[in-house]
Amino acid sequence: MARSFDFEHAPGHLIRRAHQVAVALFMEETGEFDVTPVQFAILNALIDDPGEDQVTLAGKVAFDAATFGSVIGRLESKGWVRREPDAADRRRKLLWITPEGEHAAARMKRAVGKAQARILGPLDSAERQQLVTLLGKLVAGHRAE
Repeated sequence: MARSFDFEHAPGHLIRRAHQVAVALFMEETGEFDVTPVQFAILNALIDDPGEDQVTLAGKVAFDAATFGSVIGRLESKGWVRREPDAADRRRKLLWITPEGEHAAARMKRAVGKAQARILGPLDSAERQQLVTLLGKLVAGHRAE
C-alpha cells in the first residue's frame, strides 16, 4: 500500500503554518487598530518613500498589484493614505501617508514589535537570528523567478 506524502515535514507546509501563526499573532496584538500586516507594511513604506506610485509600492511590500488598489482604498477610507493621479501620467496613482496614518503607524509599532517577539518566542537568541537570516536568504533567492 502506498504511503501518503509527508506534508507535515515539507518546507512549503511548514512555511504556510508559520505564516498562519505570524498573521494570527499580528492580528491579536494589533486588534485595536483594525489593520492587516500588508496595510502596516504599506504605511511604513510610505513613511520611507512618500509619493510612491501604486505599482512600485505593491512590489516593495510584495503584494499582488491587481488587488493592491482595494487595500489602498481601505487605507484611504480610514484617512491614513492619500492617492492622487500623477500629473505626468494620469493613469499612474501616487500615494502619500497622511498625518493621521503616520500617527496610527507610530502607535502600532509597539504592538507589531510584540507580535514579532511572540512569533520568535519558541526560539533561543541564536535560533532567532538564524531563522531570520535563512528566511531572508530564501526570499532573496526566489526574487528573480
